[in-house]
Amino acid sequence: MPKTAPLELVTVPCLTDNYAYLVHDPATGETALVDAPEAAPIKAELDKRGWTLTDILITHHHHDHIGAVDDLRGTARVVGAAADAERLPRLDLAVTEGDLIRVAGQQVHILDVSGHTIGHIAFYMPDAGFAFTADSLMALGCGRLFEGSPAMMWDSLQKLRALPDDTLICSGHEYTAANARFALSIDAANPDLISRSTGVDAARAAGQPTVPSTLAEEKRTNPFLRADLPELKAAIGMSDASDVDVFAEVRARKDRF
Repeated sequence: MPKTAPLELVTVPCLTDNYAYLVHDPATGETALVDAPEAAPIKAELDKRGWTLTDILITHHHHDHIGAVDDLRGTARVVGAAADAERLPRLDLAVTEGDLIRVAGQQVHILDVSGHTIGHIAFYMPDAGFAFTADSLMALGCGRLFEGSPAMMWDSLQKLRALPDDTLICSGHEYTAANARFALSIDAANPDLISRSTGVDAARAAGQPTVPSTLAEEKRTNPFLRADLPELKAAIGMSDASDVDVFAEVRARKDRF
């Protein structure tokens, strides 16, 4: 759970399996949107709550994360990675890793989490305990390596894994059930994973989202975060391999799954 509760966090289903996030500060009335897959459901949620966007935070350039930025921007400040600016909608603020910005009354840390794409960033709000990771660290998974190397993605995941255990990981897609099936194929003896998979199936059967998730939950069950653990290495027959090689093998198996 968040460390403090001044913010309202709303998960907005978009397109077929995307999620956008609204973060609202009741004290200031500021509202931020993280990623903009589709305008209509986001506008509907804003209208229902009487909120007006003040910021749009973009994680990476893929169309299913930026397609509605221009429809939604109005007077909102659009924030994205300087390294990816040429592939993003027009930015009002271009950021790089280590930058600190203020959004919805919160200090936000910018993390470079390249791997899925080059220039993918995450937005971390330490006081609220939210990390918006999009297609880097996902619920029970990580993004396919379209542009980066296994070493690059493993480095990105280690950055995220170092955050506090109670951080809410706000990822970009409803892939959790499929990710759970894959995770069980290589880590079948993990009792935490077995329990989580059952919960995921129940949530989806009830039409409920499976994100956000806590980092602690991901550390116990997500095979992509566990590539350096002896038990995961043993489970896939790579006890003597390097952490990066194990991660690369897990990612390759997921790509073929």
